[in-house]
Amino acid sequence: MERFLQGCRTAVQIFRGFAPPVKSRISKATTTCLNTHEGLDFHVVLGNEACDLDSMVSAITLAYYLAKTSSSKNLTYVPVLNIPRQDFPLRTESTYFLRENGLSEKLLTFRDEIDLGALYEAGRLGLSLVDHNVLPRTDSFMEDVVTEVIDHHVLERRPTRNCRVTAELVGSCTTLVAEKIIREAPHILDSQLASMLRDTIVLDCVNMAPAAGKVTPKDTEYVTVLESKFPDLPPRGAAFDSLQNAKFDVSGLTTDQMLRKDLKTLFSQDLKLAVSAIYVDVEEFLRRKDVERELQDFCQRHNYNAVIAMSIAFTSTNEPMRQMAVYSQQGALKTMVSSALKQATTPSLELVPLPCPHCKHVTAYSQGNTAASRKKVLPILKDLLRRRESSGRPMQSFQEAEDYKGPAELTEPNVEENSEGSEQLGDFGEQLDNPDACGEDETRGKEYGARFRRQMEDGLDEENSFPPTPMNSLVEGCPLDRGLPKLTAEAIFERISRITVVDSEVNSTTGTQ
Repeated sequence: MERFLQGCRTAVQIFRGFAPPVKSRISKATTTCLNTHEGLDFHVVLGNEACDLDSMVSAITLAYYLAKTSSSKNLTYVPVLNIPRQDFPLRTESTYFLRENGLSEKLLTFRDEIDLGALYEAGRLGLSLVDHNVLPRTDSFMEDVVTEVIDHHVLERRPTRNCRVTAELVGSCTTLVAEKIIREAPHILDSQLASMLRDTIVLDCVNMAPAAGKVTPKDTEYVTVLESKFPDLPPRGAAFDSLQNAKFDVSGLTTDQMLRKDLKTLFSQDLKLAVSAIYVDVEEFLRRKDVERELQDFCQRHNYNAVIAMSIAFTSTNEPMRQMAVYSQQGALKTMVSSALKQATTPSLELVPLPCPHCKHVTAYSQGNTAASRKKVLPILKDLLRRRESSGRPMQSFQEAEDYKGPAELTEPNVEENSEGSEQLGDFGEQLDNPDACGEDETRGKEYGARFRRQMEDGLDEENSFPPTPMNSLVEGCPLDRGLPKLTAEAIFERISRITVVDSEVNSTTGTQ
């Protein structure tokens, strides 16, 4: 695996040596250079924009499988992580996972390190999608070179002649990649590859506990197959616990990274609020060296007016403890947000002030209502912004906060999310309350589930669903920015066929009227 990733990295670096900068048009000289390097045809296996462990491992292992089974000597198969390299440290379970499997982060290729547009325009690109099945709007110009999709989410793409689709609602996309490898190329399996596949599925499926409502029979089947082929793999529980602990280990992160790791943004015409779930209790967070200066730097760097940091911890009996802090250099804004949170009644947060003597611009609270997750707090803040916008008051005027009683039914403000929406939350909650679950696995699953349900409500376990298209994908760029899409005979035939079908349906409808 290490040699394969090193080869991918070397090929990308060679291409970058003569490729134009990302987002620029490809030059004639670059086209000529590409044409003289027949070995620089790329087939990229692209994960989703969340880039969680499932997405990363699916991309790496599928690219490895393709490289090992391909008969073409002119294709370089490259797994690409669909985030900038600077954001990778935020995926703490992924960085831990690589270390445990003896792989260096330096061997990986990130989205900002390879110009897919230049490869596309040169006719040197093929794509496989894993852990998502449609390209975001800014990448949609490359749809005609997508030849394979492997995904475990609801299928959104239209069928085409040239794209093979494997879509099944299993617990982990890695399960579908493991199935492909075991069925079609079992000879490439070794203990390292088996460990990567098995451990990822176990994490995604909450240690294979039925009570968590995420595991399916196929997930269990292929975990069992991998364990039977490699009986020396560590116990499932140990693998799960270590990865789960790593997910919440922020000891190596800066304050900026901690706040960005699980961030939701609310903004109105003149305000932008950061609502961050942090992985340590607020009191410990506020004891970080120079934390107030770092909070100020974070706001300036990302253009925020205020930060609301929320934490959740658990007692030995899995009972939650919640805290929150409000930071703003603008005293009136800090007071407005704090008053809205303290005076909210739907729900009441039951906030009790916490001392923070070294932080002049921070107010901190212990939250008595531990059932009020971030999902419940966001509407309070959204409503505050709606009230301000509807009143037409300038940013210096915050009196309406004193009369705040709870969310009103008004138009939603804009919301951006760095983390994905938790699509599975409803089914998950129903599964947890199943009175028929029994046995040791189910009991442990309920313990995991009780904790994870609360974490999912706070956004701390949202990597398992495909994220909504980021706001910048909706407003930056256009599919035609790189020129008209390439037209092939197959594409023209498909479009004509689609028009014919629609036309015949219209004629049929007209004839019956």
